[in-house]
Amino acid sequence: MFIAILDFSTAAADRPAALAQLDRERGTVQDMRGNIAFRVYAGRQDDTQVTVVHEWQDEASFAEYLGSASFARSGEVLRPIMVGAPVSRRFRAEMVETVR
Repeated sequence: MFIAILDFSTAAADRPAALAQLDRERGTVQDMRGNIAFRVYAGRQDDTQVTVVHEWQDEASFAEYLGSASFARSGEVLRPIMVGAPVSRRFRAEMVETVR
């Protein structure tokens, strides 16, 4: 499994537009080969933070997402309204179990 966590900030007035863009792409991303989860979170510490958690079957699937039209569309909307550089942390993970 491959996990990517993206953190970025916008001006408070721009965060709704950032969240809306990610919501528009959610279905497309979730339908991509290898996607397990695509979750978007508005930071609770203040009204500027956004976090996106991706779970993918493998790095190749994530790489395909990075080259996708969906990723490009989001970048066109998000990059101009980001305050500072985004931070993406990427992990190779092994599933131990799913507890329900």
